[in-house]
Amino acid sequence: AVDMATTSQSEADEKRGRAMRKHEERLGKLQRAYEDNRKDCDRGDAKACEKARANYAGMRELDASGY
Repeated sequence: AVDMATTSQSEADEKRGRAMRKHEERLGKLQRAYEDNRKDCDRGDAKACEKARANYAGMRELDASGY
């Protein structure tokens, strides 16, 4: 009985770890896109400004959802 509980907990920990890594990957991708678009926006690219705002909103949404 102990082995089943330990395995189940281990599997839950692995699943949580995968979810955390996936969340961090998505957040990192959005952050990089945000920075790139923000720089282009600063140079006068209006479409990049729109994209930067969308990236920022996505980052906020991910932060609010947790992992």
